[in-house]
Amino acid sequence: MTHGNGTRDGGQLADVSALRPGGHAVVVGGGLAGVTAALALADAGVRVTLLEGRPRLGGLAFSFQRGDLTVDNGQHVYLRCCTAYRWFLDRIGGTALAPVQDRLDVPVLDLARPEGRRLGRLRRDALPVPLHLGRSLATYPHLSLAERASVGRAALALKGLDLADPALDTQDFGSWLTRHGQSARAVEALWDLVGVATLNAVAGDASLGLAAMVFKTGLLSDPGAADIGWARVPLGELHDRLARKALDSAGVRTEVRTRVTSVCKNENGGWSVQVPDETLEADAVVLAVPQREAHDLLPAGALDDPGNLLEIGTAPILNIHVIYDRKVLATPFLTALGTPVQWVFDRTEASGLKEGQYLALSQSTAQNEIDEPVAALRERYLPELERLLPRTRGAEVRDFFVTRERTATFAPAPGVGRLRPGARTKAPGLYLAGAWTATGWPATMESAVRSGVGAAGAALGALGRSRGLLPDFFEEAA
Repeated sequence: MTHGNGTRDGGQLADVSALRPGGHAVVVGGGLAGVTAALALADAGVRVTLLEGRPRLGGLAFSFQRGDLTVDNGQHVYLRCCTAYRWFLDRIGGTALAPVQDRLDVPVLDLARPEGRRLGRLRRDALPVPLHLGRSLATYPHLSLAERASVGRAALALKGLDLADPALDTQDFGSWLTRHGQSARAVEALWDLVGVATLNAVAGDASLGLAAMVFKTGLLSDPGAADIGWARVPLGELHDRLARKALDSAGVRTEVRTRVTSVCKNENGGWSVQVPDETLEADAVVLAVPQREAHDLLPAGALDDPGNLLEIGTAPILNIHVIYDRKVLATPFLTALGTPVQWVFDRTEASGLKEGQYLALSQSTAQNEIDEPVAALRERYLPELERLLPRTRGAEVRDFFVTRERTATFAPAPGVGRLRPGARTKAPGLYLAGAWTATGWPATMESAVRSGVGAAGAALGALGRSRGLLPDFFEEAA
């Protein structure tokens, strides 16, 4: 797709935007954080250039072609409480393409139970917190009566935690759950069911601070907070095509396939951003790239301890894609217990598949499988799908392939909070964005968008521009 009017080859709009007061900002990185920062700066009257090394925007939430199909690299969902990502969808004109459930409803199949008695559901009622989940929990068949009661007590204890207490980040969630009477079964069948999908870590490997934030915000803040939303179109339609259209309309010059080689102060007190064949001069720079890349581009003295960025671990997500010759799954998605399969989504319509059904398995915490050969994964997962979905038995597998995101998220390990930097650096005019920065959220699309708004807000202050047009969750994100 061409860049449109905001790019080097369009020219005209870039010339007009050059007449605006408010300085020039360069945003390095075209993922959700970078696109958000660029839009927020441009909306406030700043001239913006966005540079992305890949041939597309969208970062780690993107699509590609496989034959006639448009395939997402992995299944991404968000929750109703993700106010920043919902703002982003609205800003690019994509809200209708990624709707939220009317009401939280998650089918949970337990393969350890006999067929016909495997289905449980996590869903909410239209009652105030915490009663909105009371009936669902009371009838959840995958936990004993005593375990259900203990889950309720732990949830109330979680609600009482102070998310501003830095001591929470030094503890692991698993130990806290054990201290609060949670059995291994309760952790597997409830806490990890949610936590693995949102944190990309099991409870024992997750910071109590981040886990408490997820559960307090998603399940204990507002009755509808955990309602699930996901794209009904390929992610590239949102995060690349519509994002680029919004950037063009805002007057942002967008350059893809353009890798930044250095960022340094110039003699005028501004910044020089070096790309092949060009040096861009800027009043402000936002580095919206992964933490290791940010570390390599940071000038000396920009952070007190830049080595912290290299200490932020990463965690993989494995995505398994299976195309059957017939419909085998009757719901939009489900999650499972008693099997390696975690979450299964129906991607048939979104991918453009005309006959049969396309299932995508999202496998978080995939450290042990991320490098396994496709043949071994096929041998493991096709029989599991037959156990899980009776209609797959006898169905023809028309395609089986795998996408791997080895550094899908930062690892939300205890202690990670002290390693995550804020938007401001010690170098005036240089800012950081990315889901890995100090947003208070785990590595989600929500965290990425919040970081972009936070970086834009900090830059606008330094450029003497009003923050009045920033979305209203900014104070919360700052």
